[in-house]
Amino acid sequence: MNTKAFKLLRLLADAEFHSGEALSNLLDVSRATVWNLVHELREAGIEVFSVTGRGYKLSMPISMFEVERIAQGLGSSVGKLQLELVNGIESTNSALMLRAADPVKAEALHGICLIAELQTRGRGRRGRSWLAGIGGGVTFSLLWRFEQGAAHLSALSLAVGLALVRALEELGVEHAKLKWPNDVIHHHHKLAGVLIELEGDVLGPSTAVIGVGINVRLAEALRANIDQAVTDLETLTGAFVDRNVALACVLRHLVAVLESYAEEGFAPFKESWLARHAYEGREVWLQLPKGERQTGRVTGVADDGSLLLITEQGQKRYTVGEISVRATAQPK
Repeated sequence: MNTKAFKLLRLLADAEFHSGEALSNLLDVSRATVWNLVHELREAGIEVFSVTGRGYKLSMPISMFEVERIAQGLGSSVGKLQLELVNGIESTNSALMLRAADPVKAEALHGICLIAELQTRGRGRRGRSWLAGIGGGVTFSLLWRFEQGAAHLSALSLAVGLALVRALEELGVEHAKLKWPNDVIHHHHKLAGVLIELEGDVLGPSTAVIGVGINVRLAEALRANIDQAVTDLETLTGAFVDRNVALACVLRHLVAVLESYAEEGFAPFKESWLARHAYEGREVWLQLPKGERQTGRVTGVADDGSLLLITEQGQKRYTVGEISVRATAQPK
């Protein structure tokens, strides 16, 4: 979508009727251009009604991101982040990774949070795409600098997941669980995910680009294109979710966790993480990188974030990587 289409969407976001004449004046375009922009919104999957004599309206309101409103909700974390908002981008993670590749500039980039209304090539783990319609999710990437190297950051995705669950609990979501190493699920339906990419020296300093995607409102057409069970915030809370409030809440919890992790690593978070672990003590099978499977019973995680599994051959440790975990049977 082009810039004018996003401007039109912001004008229509309240889901009230707006006349074509009023919209053309506000956008400084012709009525015909307004009609073309409406068509562009529809092509992007946004339901726009048009009624002769009344104008255009969305089928339901959308909360568009506003940097000022997000900043207002950050509390004491406001000075620790640099908020950037873009309408459309291929991938917020890819964009920040390009910036982080310059070691001279990387230090000044600490705390940059790149927020996108639309990602056309959002990425998840194991080469998957992250799908979210316009106004239907919270998608952002946060660049955070650490004095330590990659070994210290081995459990960072677990700590970030815990920050997300804490924020979701504050937003009214009950019974959200963590799925090792980086998903948030609710009754085995995916609600949020994390993708972390690292840049820097082995011994430090290092830069983490932390990509987060949270489902807020999933359209049925979008659900049909997702190859796993999913859910969203509005379904779980039964209410309209202001994405600015949700994002500010997530960032507050995330900053608190990242600051503590930088000093103490994952150990202080382990018990809280385990209390929310969806598969703790359960029989699971692991899909390993080369296609092999390993079955066993989960017995926790180590301080470095490794998954601990009791197998027929004894206890084994699996590090965060290209591994997928599945329960051998879903609970009733």
